[in-house]
Amino acid sequence: MAEHEHVRVAVVGSGFGGLGAAVRLRREGITDFVVLERADSVGGTWRDNSYPGCACDVPSHLYSFSFAPNPDWPRTFSGQRHIRAYLEHVTDTFRLRPHLRFDSEVEKMTWDGEQLRWVIETGSGTLTADVVVSATGPLSDPKVPDVPGLDSFPGEVFHSARWDHDYDLRGKRVAMVGTGASAIQIVPSIQPRVGRLTLFQRTPPWVMPRVDRSISGLERALHRNLPFTTQLRRGLLWGIRELQVGAFTKHPGQLGFVEQLARRNMARAIKDPALRAKLTPDYRIGCKRILLSNDYYPALAQPNVDVVASGLSEVRGSTLVAADGTGTEVDAIIFGTGFHVTDMPIAERVVGADGRTLAETWKGGMEALRGASAAGFPNWMTLIGPNTGLGNSSMILMIESQLNYLADYLRQLDVLGGRVALDARADAVTAWNRRVQERMKRTVWNTGGCTSWYLDASGRNTTIWPGTTAEFRRATRRVDLAEYDVLRPAVAEAQDTDVAEAAV
Repeated sequence: MAEHEHVRVAVVGSGFGGLGAAVRLRREGITDFVVLERADSVGGTWRDNSYPGCACDVPSHLYSFSFAPNPDWPRTFSGQRHIRAYLEHVTDTFRLRPHLRFDSEVEKMTWDGEQLRWVIETGSGTLTADVVVSATGPLSDPKVPDVPGLDSFPGEVFHSARWDHDYDLRGKRVAMVGTGASAIQIVPSIQPRVGRLTLFQRTPPWVMPRVDRSISGLERALHRNLPFTTQLRRGLLWGIRELQVGAFTKHPGQLGFVEQLARRNMARAIKDPALRAKLTPDYRIGCKRILLSNDYYPALAQPNVDVVASGLSEVRGSTLVAADGTGTEVDAIIFGTGFHVTDMPIAERVVGADGRTLAETWKGGMEALRGASAAGFPNWMTLIGPNTGLGNSSMILMIESQLNYLADYLRQLDVLGGRVALDARADAVTAWNRRVQERMKRTVWNTGGCTSWYLDASGRNTTIWPGTTAEFRRATRRVDLAEYDVLRPAVAEAQDTDVAEAAV
């Protein structure tokens, strides 16, 4: 990377968000941009998460870009390998490789108020950009709990998103810490290989059957030769999920029927009443993400698996001690404990107009206008920002809506002309967030009686969107300049003043 290279747009991250932004920029006729990626290949979370059994819980035809349909998905729910291959395909199809800057982790981004541009320091050099699009995603930085004694554990330790493929689990005593979406895929994948598997469960999840199957050659041929059938399939999958939103956001009581189905699903696989009691949640289904699996419960019922219904409290040598005092000797610890979602590390590296970092600005909770713009951070937009997450549908739909907003944002800068920046007004951010939080009060995520990663340290839901994807698309179709302050260089403002006075 050339020293102090300047680009119109710098995109940070090359997962779905970053690659989607790059494609949209090219389709808007913008080629003066780079995509900064800390790793050596594209893929984001689908590159980093390569653990056994890794797959998506959203149907394949909905978990892909509308502008890049894939008629050849092999299964209705795709695995990590195929999703990563799809992202490589998108990169090549839309000729994005010349824009990629690998091994370029962003170390600091600082707003230059005089030049109205961002100074970006990366592991491979420094550059400047008129606009920054942060597409690092909320599932990019693993979260490992601070467990006393963990540093002295003599065995192998790794997070699900940093899987150690060189470590042979065969015959080992393995502890799986966590019961989220990763854990329910890992457990059945490694259970037949390990000597003994101990699952440390702080909170049991609700698990529904995964209606997965191979997509036949005939179906794929139909989608290739008649593209509208792919669109029809995608539209049907989308519509079904849109109809479900009301139960999550307005009428959580309607989820009772789904809860009964989940209980029956558990009862079919778990015959031991004591184990079934451990695995039965005490909160409303939907409060935490509903997980999909056909083999999680059967794996837990196997004789080489123990479920400790208590969180990991301490490590004493090779012994793991649970909060209830239970001790377990293990050779390896696998953490499936999620990510830094409400405290994203990238926020500590972004320095805004007043010299404060984004992390400092968000100390009381994340807030961004329409999930994209933070006050005091001009010409900086985030994809999958605050309150843009979903509990039952595809995040690709939300990303594409935000790309519409990004495209109009850049058009507005062109219309304003010259060196110019837009800074979200603090009152506009507050008003937007107030409306979102007011709607959040009725949702199952706030009323369901659970503690989830959707909530920040103060218990506020700063993660999920409390509406349909169609509502969000309407809300992000256009940029309302009344919600922004228009910034110009001080010299230009002085010249405008002199011209106005001379005219008088």
